[in-house]
Amino acid sequence: MKLIIPGTLPGTNEILNASNNNRHVYNELKRNYTHLVAICAKQAKLPELPPADYTITWYCPDRRKDKDNVMGGQKFIFDGLVQAGRLQNDGWNDIGDITHRFRVDKVAPRIEIEITEVSA
Repeated sequence: MKLIIPGTLPGTNEILNASNNNRHVYNELKRNYTHLVAICAKQAKLPELPPADYTITWYCPDRRKDKDNVMGGQKFIFDGLVQAGRLQNDGWNDIGDITHRFRVDKVAPRIEIEITEVSA
């Protein structure tokens, strides 16, 4: 299964800045981006997800953000899948391995998430 989220998500530095400046700013940031992911999951008609491994490919508009900063947005991905009712929980029982890949796409930045069921 694959989920595509158009655009970019806030990075670790943006998340930390929002949380340090004002908790209301952070709460709004988290609410908006978690909701964006939830909408994308529903539009993609993802079924309820079994325990799975996730490969997240970050198509960034440039190389300005460090990779560890870019992948901070994964928090919104998993929280959004839970909010959409596609993922029961984002704990150890439901999330297997997480692999990150990084590419540059100046024209169409996006996040592609490949979801591979983990066999019991």
